[in-house]
Amino acid sequence: MILVFCELKDGKIRKASLEALSEARKLSGEAPVAALFVGASCAGSSDAAAFGADAIIKVEGPALGAYSSDLFAAVIADAVKAKGATALLGAATPLGKDVLPRVAAKLDAGYAAEVTSLALVGGKLQAIRPVYAGKAFATVDFTSGIQVASTRPNVFSATECPKAGAVETLPVPAVDFKAIVKEILAKGGGKQDLTEADVIVAGGRGLKEGANFKLLEDLADAIGGVVGASRAAVDAGWGIPHSMQVGQTGKVVSPTLYIACGISGAIQHVAGMSGSKVIVAINKDPEAPIFKLANYGIVGDLFEVLPELTKAAKALSLAK
Repeated sequence: MILVFCELKDGKIRKASLEALSEARKLSGEAPVAALFVGASCAGSSDAAAFGADAIIKVEGPALGAYSSDLFAAVIADAVKAKGATALLGAATPLGKDVLPRVAAKLDAGYAAEVTSLALVGGKLQAIRPVYAGKAFATVDFTSGIQVASTRPNVFSATECPKAGAVETLPVPAVDFKAIVKEILAKGGGKQDLTEADVIVAGGRGLKEGANFKLLEDLADAIGGVVGASRAAVDAGWGIPHSMQVGQTGKVVSPTLYIACGISGAIQHVAGMSGSKVIVAINKDPEAPIFKLANYGIVGDLFEVLPELTKAAKALSLAK
């Protein structure tokens, strides 16, 4: 059995989790696939059946209302043991990146992070994942009885494959907490998490000041995208939050379209967006390193180019 840890957001399964679930279904063939949900309430988990879950396993309780690495890791590890799963998948979201290595340690299992390809070889997972800031790819073979891997968002497809989706509930294990969440103060987020966005319009030092990010927002709104930023823009004191940062010390993204505006293309930034399917670079410096990576390049003043792109995108939208 392949068990997939799925996350819920606002009563819906996160897109990245559906991608992991679909990949598990593809790998397993006719072998069973189970979707695991953990939280105070798992309403919305039934949708997993449409994406290939033979079984839906829920662990619910008031103690699971706020994420706790101790408790969530114990819950997931216990579920793997209870179901006799030989493989555990989950999305490489911030929560997944934190909890899945802990689960692997509890299970004495091998772990591959942010994989971009998966296969079954000799009954065990074989994973391909980027290394050296995305400059190379490593093939990872597992020797452990249980294999754990996190899938990079927007790399795999979320494909519907209706299955039975029989519901099962497991008890919350007793855990000796090392830390207890007392309160969560959440800052209002953007329209969509960068790691799950299909279209990202990102800005760098070339925007000159934070107020000019309005140009990016206008274009993103016109093409159904979200706004990101380079570390240089975040660190410049322009009021750009770290949650918007793309790069080695920010978020790793793999959108269908990535538009880099006024971003030189430093290796630290490239490490976070090189997995994008189509990259468009806008920079007035024709020698900027970003052009070596881009599928399409526009050499010009972004303050002139962006308004024209936005105008054209709005015109196309109205014409539909």
